[in-house]
Amino acid sequence: MTLLTLPNAQALATSIRATAQVFEDPASRALLSRIRRVAPSDASVLIMGETGTGKELIARHVHALSVRADGPFVAVNCGAFSENLVEAELFGNEKGAFTGAFAAREGWFEAANGGTLFLDEIGDLPLAIQVKLLRVLQEREVVRLGARKPVPIDVRIVAATNVQLEQAIAAGRFREDLFYRLNVVRLELPPLRDRPGDILPLAHFFIRLYQSRLGYERIRIDARAEDKLRRHAWPGNIRELENVIHHTLLVCRDGEIRPDDLQLTRLDSLSAPAATEAVPVALPSMAPSTGMALLEQAFDALCAEDGREGLFEEIETAILRFAYARSQDNQVHTARLLGLSRSVTRARLIRAGLLSVRERGSQG
Repeated sequence: MTLLTLPNAQALATSIRATAQVFEDPASRALLSRIRRVAPSDASVLIMGETGTGKELIARHVHALSVRADGPFVAVNCGAFSENLVEAELFGNEKGAFTGAFAAREGWFEAANGGTLFLDEIGDLPLAIQVKLLRVLQEREVVRLGARKPVPIDVRIVAATNVQLEQAIAAGRFREDLFYRLNVVRLELPPLRDRPGDILPLAHFFIRLYQSRLGYERIRIDARAEDKLRRHAWPGNIRELENVIHHTLLVCRDGEIRPDDLQLTRLDSLSAPAATEAVPVALPSMAPSTGMALLEQAFDALCAEDGREGLFEEIETAILRFAYARSQDNQVHTARLLGLSRSVTRARLIRAGLLSVRERGSQG
C-alpha cells in the first residue's frame, strides 16, 4: 500500500488539512499512475480538490518524484496573508519598502529556488497579485518590493485550490492567462466519498497512529463499524475521518470499536429533504425550482423600503448567519455551502461579528 503522510503530522492536531493519503481505490491508483508520469517533468501542476482531500500530500509527492527532490519544498497558503502583505511574502522586500520593513527579506519564491513552490488556495490571490505572479512565471525572475533589480529564480510551481477556477474566471475573480500558465498538468483529486476503497485503509492507519499516541494496546474494529465507515459520505474528507477515529479511540471500550462509538456528522444530509409527511404550503405559482424566485420576491420587498441604509451588509450578514448555523458553526462547510473559499468566508464571518475570539484562532 502506498502511504503518504505530512512530515509534521503530529503537530497538526487542529489543522483542517489531510495528514495522510493512500492509493487503494481504483480512482486513487489511476491518480498515482498519472502523478508518476508527470512528476519527473518541470511542468507547472494544478491540483483541484475539496478541502481535506490531501492536495498538499499530492504536491509533496510530485516534488519527491521530480528531479528537484533534493531541493526545497516550500508550501504557502495564499489565503493566509492580508492583501497588503501578500506581495512582500511572495516576492520579498527591501529595507524600508513599507512601514515595519526594518530589513531586506527574501520572499517565498527565492526561498524555494532550485526546488518546488506549492501555492495552496491559489484562487484566493487578489487580482493585482495575480498579474505580478503571471509576470514572474513568464520572466523567471522576481523584483522585491521596493527594489528595481530583478532576482533570477529557478522554481517549479505546483498550485492547488478547492475553487472551480473556470467559474472564478467567468466571475472576473481569476485571470484566464494565469489559469492557462498554471494548468499545464491538471490533477483532479476525488473526494473521499468517490474513492471508497481508500476509507478502510485510512481508518486502520489512523487507528494505529492514535493507538500509539494514546498508549493503547491493540484495538480492533467491528465489521459493522467498518461498514458504517464505508457508507458515510465524508463531507470533510480525510481530515474528518481522522477526527472521527481520534474521537472513537477516546470513547471505545474493551479495545474494540463498535458502530455506536463512531460519531459521524450529518452535514451530507442537511440539504436533503426530511423523510417526513409533507405539509401543504401555499406558495405562488412558480417553476419547480423556487428558491431563487422566493429570494427575488424578498429582495423586491426590501428594496421597496426607500432610503434603507446598509441593505447590502444586512442581507450579506443574514446569509452568512443562516449558512453558518446550517453548517453547525463549521467554517469549512459554510464556505462549501456558499461556494466561497475558506479564507474569504472566514474574513466575512469575522467582519459580520459571527466568530468568537476563540473561534477566530481556530482553523475549522
